[in-house]
Amino acid sequence: CCAARCSHPVADTVTQAKWDKMAPRFDGMASQGAERRWKPHKQKLFSHMQGRILFMALGTGLDIPAFPPGQNITAIDISPKMLAEAEKRIAAYDGTIEAHVMDVHEMPFADGSFDQVFTSCTFCSVPQPIEGLKALYHVLKPGGELLMFEHTGSRVAPFRAMMDLMTVLSERVGPAMNRDTTGNVRAAGFEIREVENIYLDVVKTIRAVKAG
Repeated sequence: CCAARCSHPVADTVTQAKWDKMAPRFDGMASQGAERRWKPHKQKLFSHMQGRILFMALGTGLDIPAFPPGQNITAIDISPKMLAEAEKRIAAYDGTIEAHVMDVHEMPFADGSFDQVFTSCTFCSVPQPIEGLKALYHVLKPGGELLMFEHTGSRVAPFRAMMDLMTVLSERVGPAMNRDTTGNVRAAGFEIREVENIYLDVVKTIRAVKAG
């Protein structure tokens, strides 16, 4: 197991500072109950890992126990303090995880560097989600896959109104609750192959591909 934490300059210091501040209490806020509930669905999605893998927004590493063993994973996160919290989980992984402090908008990887990109409850928090997804599109090889476990906004009227209201408060400390992530994936140029609703139309997995 290798945890090489290289730091790259980050222009979005506001977002970095927000997640640095949250890092010491993130595991408690994420709720172990929720992690247990969603773990089987994450394991199912992550079981597709193969080839050169980029995992975006590793955070404190809560997703690592759901990774299949033996993978060679490049992971990024905008927050050095979040990755510091992840170090024990990185070290315990039966495979290789190289974690880098990096903003998705400023990745130094060449076009076509990865076979797959994975995200987990990530694009509710990226300030410019379509631009972030376009950045992932570029670093994927033609035919490469984007596989996402995300919570999104709802099309069901009562839930949509509630999540719009919640977002006014939630964005101050972390995620937006009303993102149209499926639409954003299409807007970034991906072809969506499958959307599976896990809980209503709010928690879902998205599988998409870079055409060509």
